[in-house]
Amino acid sequence: MKVPQAGALAAVIGLALTATGCGGDSGPKGNLSIGIKFDQPGVGLREQGGVFSGFDVDVSTYIAKELGYKPEQIEFKKVDSSDRELLLQYNEVEFVAASYSINDKRKEKVDFAGPYFLAHQDLLVRADDTTITKAEDLNNKKLCSVIGSTSAQNVKEKLAPKASLLEQDGYSDCVIALQDGVVDAMTTDNSILAGYAAQKINAGKFKLVGLSLSNESYGIGVKKGDKELQGKINAALKKMVQDGSWEAAVKKNFGPNYRNEPAPVITTGS
Repeated sequence: MKVPQAGALAAVIGLALTATGCGGDSGPKGNLSIGIKFDQPGVGLREQGGVFSGFDVDVSTYIAKELGYKPEQIEFKKVDSSDRELLLQYNEVEFVAASYSINDKRKEKVDFAGPYFLAHQDLLVRADDTTITKAEDLNNKKLCSVIGSTSAQNVKEKLAPKASLLEQDGYSDCVIALQDGVVDAMTTDNSILAGYAAQKINAGKFKLVGLSLSNESYGIGVKKGDKELQGKINAALKKMVQDGSWEAAVKKNFGPNYRNEPAPVITTGS
């Protein structure tokens, strides 16, 4: 009787291993929560009907695919600049892709994969404006940015101290103020400005001045110490560049006139 029992046991183990193998082929169970911006055209935007668009959305979707997730398993969660670290620390999201510039202060709280994009602080002006070609031209003019913006302070403190500053709750408010002539320019990362300029409703209304007032290396934020996920995301980012998906996403989201930097070399995780 012992031999049949052993054979039966082996058969059960074999079935269990087969079932486990099949399960692995179907990809991870459950959803993948990703933190993105909801209010930045071209970068991260929640449109009417709950559709998401933007470069960070495309990058996140590509990473999710490489991690084994299907599009219907992705759950995008809104993040504000002030709570990106908290969402990672409390496991509300697996990673954050939200125009998230890598810097030493942030690296004390989270780890980064990437960088995957290099942006520069720039100015957006009306398309027919020929009076602003450099930051110093903002002296005695009106500049718009969001409340607490480091971009605006950079201009005021270092480049155009005589500029008057209008601070708004969101960049969309600055776009309206610029369109209506309330301000002469708005400032933030050129990726965000290009996204607004490329919107169909803004076609022909605005232009980027084309300045590089700062360097902003965007990274993918992961929970501090999660080296495994950091490594997998870095591998996905490298593949995205190699197969041409990265360049296609840049052109799709920022418009044909956007002069982007080449994909940056990944420096994290080493």
